[in-house]
Amino acid sequence: MKDNIVLIGMPSCGKSTIGVVLAKALGYRFVDSDLVIQERTGRLLSEIIEEEGLAVFNQIENDTNASLDYHKAIIATGGSVIYGEEAMEHLRSIGTVVYIELPFEVLKERIGDLNARGVSIKEGQSFKELYEERKPLYEKYADVVVPTQDMSIREVVHLLKDKFSK
Repeated sequence: MKDNIVLIGMPSCGKSTIGVVLAKALGYRFVDSDLVIQERTGRLLSEIIEEEGLAVFNQIENDTNASLDYHKAIIATGGSVIYGEEAMEHLRSIGTVVYIELPFEVLKERIGDLNARGVSIKEGQSFKELYEERKPLYEKYADVVVPTQDMSIREVVHLLKDKFSK
């Protein structure tokens, strides 16, 4: 049953913030898949990446997202979820995938320290290169694209609430 809303997008695009407010507005549960990973592994995302490397982190992220089993939940995913084909197929089977889209310039202003955030980024890769690599994947997996550049959190939530409460 596809009764979940799955939020995808770049780190710092607002998935978790939008997700919490939308969950309250719809009376849904809120799930942050990054927090599920931390809970299951007992480690911070940045520790997993530092200690195990990107490939292991991406596999853990894929396995975790592929195993999520919720109903009437807003699921905010990590920005790198789109690298896990199994995870994305599963998420699409249990919910509507919504890409929270923001232009690179806005994301760059918001992002802060990539390493502290536990962002899955290759050694030597710039944030711009990461954005360019991921954007087509977000677009590929999205059922709905929400360009949020000129919208407040409240406006985004209102738009999504209208779309999903019919």
